[in-house]
Amino acid sequence: MAENPTLTLDDFVCFTLYGAGLAMNRLYKPLLDPFGLTYPQYLVLTALAEKDGVKVGELGERLQLESNTLTPLVKRLEAAGMVSRQRDAADERVVRVSLSEAGRYVIAQAHACIPQQVLEASGLTMEEVSDMNAKLKKLQAALADS
Repeated sequence: MAENPTLTLDDFVCFTLYGAGLAMNRLYKPLLDPFGLTYPQYLVLTALAEKDGVKVGELGERLQLESNTLTPLVKRLEAAGMVSRQRDAADERVVRVSLSEAGRYVIAQAHACIPQQVLEASGLTMEEVSDMNAKLKKLQAALADS
């Protein structure tokens, strides 16, 4: 296979996405610290604020997390008083996760300031962010289907 000397890391979308993801995680850490949350915990609370009382499996699908990653996250949030886990009344094999009052309060407070701080840090307009998000979702869907 012939080498292409003009191809650099910066030419790879995967590398750009990787770097953007790392930068985004670095940005979120100090924003989430006052709330006592990690980025994955923030995502769990955000997903539950979107749709509460969901099955653990549904939550995993929504967050694209495997059970062995999600379960410890949920247990830590439960220990912190942010969520509760309960067996489903109709099927005891099913566990549902719900926001507690403390979890609702924390995620409402976080949502009141963090999205604006992230937007400001990005240097982009809301329209540019929305456009980029739509394109990334399209890319994600295409790659998932391939």
